[in-house]
Amino acid sequence: MTFISPLLLLLLLRAEPYQPAVQDTLIYSNERHLMNVRQLTFGGQNAEGYFSFDEKMITFQSTRDTFRCDQQYTMNLQTLKTKLISTGMGRTTCGYFFPDNRTVLFASTHHLNRNCPPPPDYSRGYVWQVSPEYDIFTVNLDGSNLEPLTTSPRYDAEATISPVGDRIVFTSLRNGDLDLYTMNLDGTNIRQLTDALGYDGGAFFSWDGKRIVYRAWHYSDSADAQKYRGLLSQDLVRPSRMEIFVMDADGSNKRQITNNGAANFAPFFLPGNKRIIFASNLNDPRGRNFDLYIINDDGTGLEQVTFNPTFDSFPMFTRDGKRLVFASNRNGKVQGETNLFIADWND
Repeated sequence: MTFISPLLLLLLLRAEPYQPAVQDTLIYSNERHLMNVRQLTFGGQNAEGYFSFDEKMITFQSTRDTFRCDQQYTMNLQTLKTKLISTGMGRTTCGYFFPDNRTVLFASTHHLNRNCPPPPDYSRGYVWQVSPEYDIFTVNLDGSNLEPLTTSPRYDAEATISPVGDRIVFTSLRNGDLDLYTMNLDGTNIRQLTDALGYDGGAFFSWDGKRIVYRAWHYSDSADAQKYRGLLSQDLVRPSRMEIFVMDADGSNKRQITNNGAANFAPFFLPGNKRIIFASNLNDPRGRNFDLYIINDDGTGLEQVTFNPTFDSFPMFTRDGKRLVFASNRNGKVQGETNLFIADWND
């Protein structure tokens, strides 16, 4: 079976028929923040499109062509020309540009297994696989000089870089739980930021590099904690509930922002560092209708941004806040197809 990231696999398993947007455009009614939406990819599974520092390119993961699971690509935003930068082996995820606009990091399993890792056993319900084969690598835009940035025997992935260009934040299972860490751009000076039992991940820095926003769910009930540890011992997690948190870049002053009981993920700061955009199924907590929402960093002012009846996620703004790139099922030609889109932002 063709591999896609766990969230996108859920979309395929529970996909709904495509419903056209209003007046055959790429914008649905009530999406007042979106203007001049442009589709960047056409067909396959495409996700996690993130801007280069000069905002002329994006890097993204895609299952396409002859590949059976996600590989890493770059795209020139003027020409839409794409280029494969990963090896074509194993499974990759979570690409991100370095400040030099010439280097990209991503997580990959290729160095330990050239084949796609098998999907998790869904007979136990919906779970994600946090494969111990994942390490973080850096590569040049032409695919050359592929080098490991981490070499731990457990899951290392979900890495992003501070907009000020000084630190990388990533998720790791190296100490027996899924926690957040930071490191220098060369992989040195690793510091652990979280230590509560549960999944802390999907982190992004604020634009000034002073704070980090991330998804998490922690376990205090002994029975739930035991179930979590049991799944984790098999390199699995159950992500049915995740809330949005913020903390200072050194791991201090942790605060929970959402408390809606849904699967909230892919948070990103708007310019100004006072508001956060994120994806959530809060209107469909047992289902797969994910939309984008905005919330103030004190938990007030929740506003729904997208109204596509299937899936919208993985948002990232340009530095001036005028454009937004995101992934969506809108305008798909087949059920579950996920493409990348870029829009002008009307605030």
